[in-house]
Amino acid sequence: MKTAYIALGSNMGDRLEYLKQALAMLSAEKKISLQAVSAVYETAPVGGPEQGSYLNACSVLVTDFTPVLLLHKLLETEELVGRVREERWGPRVIDLDLLIYNKVMMNTPLLELPHPRLVSRDFVLVPLADIAPDLLITGQGITVREILAARKPASDVKLFLAPSWHIGKTGN
Repeated sequence: MKTAYIALGSNMGDRLEYLKQALAMLSAEKKISLQAVSAVYETAPVGGPEQGSYLNACSVLVTDFTPVLLLHKLLETEELVGRVREERWGPRVIDLDLLIYNKVMMNTPLLELPHPRLVSRDFVLVPLADIAPDLLITGQGITVREILAARKPASDVKLFLAPSWHIGKTGN
């Protein structure tokens, strides 16, 4: 079993419901065990066209999937929740990013680990710090907590819902 860290985001429709649906689908997968889920944060979009605010969270998974198979499972989950890829960095119903998979470092056309923009994104680092503040970022030699402590506080990442938001009824 391997440990993976994922980021979740949504800025269209019932944002919280889409996050819940994605986690419920991942939890239902036999080869995935949901270990922890961060609080939900509301954040402004970064890059792309003008669009609404995001809800962002992170989760820790334990899985038998390889990194590439886990990525495929995340992409399949996005599709089942209703994501349609029309524009790079455009608005989306759901976005699931594989951030870290054990201590694996890889750089292929399909997948780069750790996620190449992980250390520059407060909307990922703040929720990741909720569940893994002492996680050492592979290849960086620094923890999530240390990265956040070295920069100005993330004023554009606002707490939306405390942890345990994902437990309960979804629209499925």
